[in-house]
Amino acid sequence: MSEPIIEFIGVDKAFGDKVIYKNLNLSVYPSETLCIIGGSGVGKSVMIKMLVGLLRPDRGRVLAFGQDVSSMNDIELLPIRRRIAMLFQSGALFDSLTVKENIQYPLIEHKWGTQIEMDQRTTEALEMVGLPGVESLKPSELSGGMRKRVALARAIAVKPEVLLYDEPTTGLDPISIRRINGMIKRLQAQIGVTSMVVTHEMPSVFTIADRIAMVKNHAIAFVGTPEEAKSSSESWLQDFIAGGEGVLAD
Repeated sequence: MSEPIIEFIGVDKAFGDKVIYKNLNLSVYPSETLCIIGGSGVGKSVMIKMLVGLLRPDRGRVLAFGQDVSSMNDIELLPIRRRIAMLFQSGALFDSLTVKENIQYPLIEHKWGTQIEMDQRTTEALEMVGLPGVESLKPSELSGGMRKRVALARAIAVKPEVLLYDEPTTGLDPISIRRINGMIKRLQAQIGVTSMVVTHEMPSVFTIADRIAMVKNHAIAFVGTPEEAKSSSESWLQDFIAGGEGVLAD
């Protein structure tokens, strides 16, 4: 296997008395889709927020592209953040802006190119998520699934090397879930993007994942392929796969 593109090495993280991670270790490899699973409140989203510097570990190192992001300030993080895009659970679109303006917001922030180049990239990104011609609409005019796809178009517009998804299919209908899962797989195939997907929806996991990492007892308790997860003899893992999330409470 190639060198990791992302690494969590001996990471501890707590909020007051609430321990989230204790000696977290995980490697993510180029062009793979790694799904992060685990019970509610175990810190799945905390992991990806540490990767982009929104949260800092109390101990240990978080590496992206071989650089320790946990020791960087906001200015030093800018080149890293240009290479990593994040799709938030809510989509986080600006309601007062059009679809075009939402997608071009990070392009302008990162000084991506001329207006003509940004317009072209906006069109390309919307076509990639199956929403051509919606540039002039506002988020309020879109369905929940369409808003998630616009948020994904905004994330891929900057041509990131790594995409972070925080519960990308939560609250969506089955058809929209299939669309989002299909787009995650297509983006990996078309542009070779590395993806970390935080989710609790096991059907989606078994559709999109190259590997699965399960958070339990403040660390990674299992990491392996979907086939290895299904064949594991660990009862707590099988219970979670079958829907018994409650067994993972700390």
